[in-house]
Amino acid sequence: MTQAGKRGRDLLLDPVHTHSTAYTEEQKQALGLVGLVPDVTETIDNQLKRVFMQLGHKNTDIDRYIYLVNLLDHNETLFYKTIMSDPARFLPIIYDPTIGEACLKFGHIFRHPRGVYLSIERRGRVREVLRNWPEKDVRFICVTNGGRILGLGDLGANGMGIPIGKLQLYTAAAGVPPHGLLPMFLDAGTNNAELLADPLYLGLRRRRLPTEELYSFVDEFVAAVQEVFPGCCIHFEDWTGVDAVHLLERYRDKVCCYNDDVQGTAGITLAGVINACRAKGTKLADESFLFLGAGSAGIGLANLLCAALVDEGLTLEEARGRVRMFDVVGLLESSRSDLVDFQKPYAHAHAPMPRSDFAKAVEEFRPTVLIGVSTMGGAFDKDVVEAMSRVNDQPVILALSNPTEKAECTAEQAYAWSGGKALYAAGVQFSPVSYGGRTFLPGQANNFYIFPAVGMAIYATKAKRVTDRMFIRAARAVAGQVTDAQLAQGLLYPLQSDILETEIKTAATVAGLVFDDGLATVDRPADMEAYIRSLVYAPQYAS
Repeated sequence: MTQAGKRGRDLLLDPVHTHSTAYTEEQKQALGLVGLVPDVTETIDNQLKRVFMQLGHKNTDIDRYIYLVNLLDHNETLFYKTIMSDPARFLPIIYDPTIGEACLKFGHIFRHPRGVYLSIERRGRVREVLRNWPEKDVRFICVTNGGRILGLGDLGANGMGIPIGKLQLYTAAAGVPPHGLLPMFLDAGTNNAELLADPLYLGLRRRRLPTEELYSFVDEFVAAVQEVFPGCCIHFEDWTGVDAVHLLERYRDKVCCYNDDVQGTAGITLAGVINACRAKGTKLADESFLFLGAGSAGIGLANLLCAALVDEGLTLEEARGRVRMFDVVGLLESSRSDLVDFQKPYAHAHAPMPRSDFAKAVEEFRPTVLIGVSTMGGAFDKDVVEAMSRVNDQPVILALSNPTEKAECTAEQAYAWSGGKALYAAGVQFSPVSYGGRTFLPGQANNFYIFPAVGMAIYATKAKRVTDRMFIRAARAVAGQVTDAQLAQGLLYPLQSDILETEIKTAATVAGLVFDDGLATVDRPADMEAYIRSLVYAPQYAS
């Protein structure tokens, strides 16, 4: 018998435990599989060759995405063997940028349910719904309400592709065992009229709840998780900006939780800025920042940057004074009456400036670092990049919005308009750029360098809480793994081909901080990195 207690066809149809064509003769006899599988015994490496061949017949990345999700539904081990065999090739397919198209088409390409769909119609019975999940030792729930998916807006139930994809990255990028990962869509309606009219839409056909009702339902959900899955960390993902910040503040000191859009985005951006400082020969405390975008991601970024600046000796007031922010209206400044609470610390005394004056703001404020979290494709136009290049010898330009069409500028534009001076990264991966006799390697400032490693540290230490200090520590650990040679080519982040090794080392560093801060609930190991490595999931069939 297998660990799952299944045999015969039931075992073959179990995606977690099946070996498909890799059973030995002894296993076939013992498990009632004779005649139910071809009379061969393949290795997983041979199965992988078949996957590569079949993928080679697909013409688009969305077709490859559909194929891989189908593989996951049928053979989890082979799926992760595929992804982890070549992460630089497959991460852009299972996540950015393909995941954006997959979410837009989610109800149309749907094959098989995965995760938990928690509807507002189940108010008062959330514990009962959670107990329907077969795995009882759930260690992470990634939950969205589909309110703000990537830069695509309110996608309702179509947003379920995000928690599914995020949790795949926990395993593929950091080796967190997949059995304890639960994707979840909290369905409180959608205001997307096109989806509400779509007969294939998979969510509730109603408009979103008022904030008070939504938060009451989330309260019930969070309380139920503590009871049903007491060892679980809640990963909030792609909620609307105000909700993202307020829900994080509501729970962060009470339960083990974090928001990747707020803290993960901030962590990976901080890593890029740290390496930009290395390239320029400056210190973080020398930098000043101009943001386009002042929602949850922008504010989370600013808060973490300020925390890191305080670590380097500035006061919090001095650190905030280094940050200027624009939203869709214009400059955040103290006379504005339309700002929400978390934006006000960055609303400095200044005359109003409309969004159209953004290039002028670059000239006036002379920032060393330009950060885009606006979801406004092309917002860093030639005037903006040229202005940054006039006020800086090496302007740092981080165009973080995704998917690709939402990037504030492309790598080619940044290098060309800056005359090859820019230190550039984007939220999506751009190809190498040749300019002025040099080849530049634009980095991808994607959260998948940060949150899976933090997740592995939480998993390994059974941390009681998640803190901003963990994300700062993760940022420094990721940045430190970029070589001087890579930095010389403009690369601000480690190579994706080495992502598992990068994240194991990052997780070990973060886990050390968890113990130092008294947040771990397991005994401290003598060798932290060896301990982390002992927990890393390996996609191999059990004997």
